[in-house]
Amino acid sequence: MNAPSSKELFVHHVFFYTKAGASDADKAKLLEGLQTLTSIPSIEMAHIGTPALTTRDVIERNYTYSWLCLFASAADEESYQQHPIHDDFRNQYAPYWEKVVIYDSIG
Repeated sequence: MNAPSSKELFVHHVFFYTKAGASDADKAKLLEGLQTLTSIPSIEMAHIGTPALTTRDVIERNYTYSWLCLFASAADEESYQQHPIHDDFRNQYAPYWEKVVIYDSIG
């Protein structure tokens, strides 16, 4: 997948926080769910990450997974939001997170 070159580039970055005491199996299930999202056709590029071992005071490291995806346009991101795989992800995997923080940007 190549990053779109359009000035409309839409960035969708989601941080998932699991419940205190979440088991490794629960975290693995959430990761499994995130991996299903990568097959949504409107995604130009996707990345699933965990906190890096950086230690500056301004760095947030309390999340479990970050889900970063790039779209060629806001319309493509909206298509992703409406996609059945995304709906299934929210319905099936929501029990595995306690909090979600989303940053969307365009430019």
